[in-house]
Amino acid sequence: MPAADLQYSEPGADEGHPPVQCEACRSALEADSRRTISFLLLDQFTIPLVSCEDHLEQFASVCGLTTQDDAETLDHRPAGGIRCPGCQHAPHSASQPVIPVREGAVLVVACPEHQSKIVQRFQTGLQTQHHLSSSVDATTPSLR
Repeated sequence: MPAADLQYSEPGADEGHPPVQCEACRSALEADSRRTISFLLLDQFTIPLVSCEDHLEQFASVCGLTTQDDAETLDHRPAGGIRCPGCQHAPHSASQPVIPVREGAVLVVACPEHQSKIVQRFQTGLQTQHHLSSSVDATTPSLR
């Protein structure tokens, strides 16, 4: 998946970004009840996310490039629940970042501190992915 297809968008910064083309993502993002909430387990983070299954997995795999452990997604509430009180109350907040992932999007339903940390992990994962997919010939001088 090309890094150019994965981007970050601040809440309310939809101008300049194409609308979410994935019907499953749109449906999940527009759902009033948030029945489609999933959880990203990454290091010490338990972050609630809303997206379709495919784009959620793509997001988790990019975030997983920033850890030595696995990034895991769950479709059910994890054992122990969400430890951060701010993240527990985040579904009631109007300010949630939407991160474009290819033609879909992922909504991060967390407190501002954990939103910032997971977005930073995603951006670092994008940079790592870009470096991994870059041609070695483009960065290595010729050895003739």
